[in-house]
Amino acid sequence: QGIKVLLVQFFKEDRVSSGEKIFFAGSPDIEVLRSNRRHPVFTGKNTDPAGVKRSVMETFERAKETAMEGSIGLLVLDEIMSAINGAWIGADDIIEFLDKRPDGLEVVLTGRNAPVELIKAADYVTEMLKIKHPFDNGIAARKGIEY
Repeated sequence: QGIKVLLVQFFKEDRVSSGEKIFFAGSPDIEVLRSNRRHPVFTGKNTDPAGVKRSVMETFERAKETAMEGSIGLLVLDEIMSAINGAWIGADDIIEFLDKRPDGLEVVLTGRNAPVELIKAADYVTEMLKIKHPFDNGIAARKGIEY
């Protein structure tokens, strides 16, 4: 619809291909920004907690700067709830940004277990509930299905 979009993917690396990255590369109106750190659920004991926090905060700062320029109409913060629930960013940081965002900027926050204060601040809240997933049985993400 001619709206510029910034899709921010937390816990995804630029060097790793994914279906959404390939799909959105064909659109001049959609920019993808990745935090370049995998989530600790995938890195386990090899996780650098300080590095994860730094990547989340730096990525969020870049997203805020782009949003505050006023050139985008939709900002998607993909898996921001994982960043909040992992204590790599505070819900208050997100709420402060939402309160100061440019007029007309729509913001989508994705992920599970949103804090109550974000739910109260939201215009829309949708919950998708995982009942069963192949990952639960040790099946890795599959090309074309999960990425």
